[in-house]
Amino acid sequence: MSDEQPPLFAIERRERILHELRQHGSVTVKRLAESLGVTEITVRRDITALADRGLVTRVHGGATLRSPLDRSVARGSDGSHSRYRIGMVVPSLSYYWPQIVTGARAAATAAQSQLVLRGASYDPADQRRQISALVDSGSVHGLVVGPETAGRDGAAILSWLEELEIPVVLVERRVPSVLALRRLEWVTTDHEFGAILAAHHLYQAGHRRIGLALPAMSPTSEHLRRGWSRGLAELGLDPSATFEYVLEDPDSESRERNLAELVDRCVAGGTTALFVHSDPQAIHLEHHCVDRGIRIPEDLAIVAYDDEIAENGEPPITALRPPKAHIGRLAVETLVSRLDEGPRRPVRRTRVLPELIVRESSQTATAPSPA
Repeated sequence: MSDEQPPLFAIERRERILHELRQHGSVTVKRLAESLGVTEITVRRDITALADRGLVTRVHGGATLRSPLDRSVARGSDGSHSRYRIGMVVPSLSYYWPQIVTGARAAATAAQSQLVLRGASYDPADQRRQISALVDSGSVHGLVVGPETAGRDGAAILSWLEELEIPVVLVERRVPSVLALRRLEWVTTDHEFGAILAAHHLYQAGHRRIGLALPAMSPTSEHLRRGWSRGLAELGLDPSATFEYVLEDPDSESRERNLAELVDRCVAGGTTALFVHSDPQAIHLEHHCVDRGIRIPEDLAIVAYDDEIAENGEPPITALRPPKAHIGRLAVETLVSRLDEGPRRPVRRTRVLPELIVRESSQTATAPSPA
C-alpha cells in the first residue's frame, strides 16, 4: 500500500493557496510547489488564475493578499482583461435608480470595464459604509455615487469623497456651491429647468392658480422648488395665487389625511393645477380626487415629476422625465475619461434637460379663463 497522497484538484490547490495567504500574508512559488506536491509551473498557473479573479496580487516569485495598490481587474468571460473596475453606489435599487444603473452598465461594457454595484439607502451612514467597502477593497479605479448632499451629513460625505485618492463622479447629485469643492465631477438632470417646463406647460394650458406639492426629504425637492419659483416669476404670476404644500410619505398611515388637506386647500383657494413630486404621490392624489368626485383634469390638472409610473394613472399623468439611462451612461463615460486623461483634464460638471411627456391629466378641451 502506497503512502503517497492523491493529486489535488485545481480548486483544492487554489483553496490551499488562499489559506496559506490568510495565515502568512504572502507565499512563494517554490514553497507552495513543495507543500502541494506539484511543479512550480502549476503553482504559477494557480496564482495567475487567482489574480485574474482579483483574489491575490502576483509578485516576483509568489503572491500576496490583495494589495490596496493593485488596481488590476479580473478577466472577462472571454479571457480578456477589463480596462477599469468601476464602483457604483446608489441609494435605491427599486425606484428611479435602476434605469441609471442600466445606462451605467452599458457605458462600462462599451468602455471594456467592469461595474461593481452596491445598493445603499438614503441614510448617509449606510451610504458611507457601502462606499467605504469598495474603497477599502483596493480593487476599484474610480467611483460613481449618488450620496446625500444636504446638511452636515452631506457636507461630511462630499468632503470625504473629495479627498479620496481615486476619482469620483456624482450621479444625480451636485455639490452645494458653499462647499467650494474643486475635484468632484458630476452628471445630473437639470431638475430646476424641469420645474420651469412644468410651470410654463400649465400656464399655457390657461392655469393661473397653481400649487406645488413636494416631499420634505427628497434630494430633488429643493431644485424643483427653485425652478418653480423662477418659472412663476418669469411668467409674471402673482405669488399669492400659488402655494407650496409638504407631502408625507406615500406609505404613511396619515397619507389620506395629508392628501385631503391638500385638496381642501385647492378647492378653497380656487387652485386649478398642481405640480407634484413624485409619481406615486401624484397617483395617490389622483385616486383621492376621483373618490371625492373631483375631475382630472377638468377640475384639477396634475403634472408629476420622475415619470416612473405616471402613465399608469387614470387618466395617465403628464410628467417630467429625467433621462435616467443617459445620466448613468454619461457618469461612467465621465469617469472613464478622467481615468484615461488623468488630473490635467478640466473638471467636468454636466446637466442634462428632462423631457415633458404630455398626457391626459393636464389636457382640457377648454382651458380655464385667466384670472
